[in-house]
Amino acid sequence: MASVFPHHPPVDYAPREQTNVVVNGTEPTDVLQILSSEAAQEILGAVGDEPRTASDIADAVDRSLQSVSYHLDRLCEADLIEPAETWYSEKGTEMTVYALATERLVVQFGDSADRSV
Repeated sequence: MASVFPHHPPVDYAPREQTNVVVNGTEPTDVLQILSSEAAQEILGAVGDEPRTASDIADAVDRSLQSVSYHLDRLCEADLIEPAETWYSEKGTEMTVYALATERLVVQFGDSADRSV
């Protein structure tokens, strides 16, 4: 099915190479809680394929726009996804295009200063 939105050029966006998350047991790690959600994982997969608008993500993961918006907010707060560009529909409605904020997420347990290699 053809999109109701006008054709948009590819998003010129480069995510960070790596993001490190340290789990030290003294502070809660929101990133792990956010990633435990199946919906969040599906959204990361969809955005990992290519940057997309919230409605495109909802179609790709077969979830409601409301559910996708909730998880996008959480993923943005965790700095896993970022707004990469803004597109406009034929009616002039602003649409945020989301992309991965990082290519690689490294989870480290404990403080690296306490370890010897």
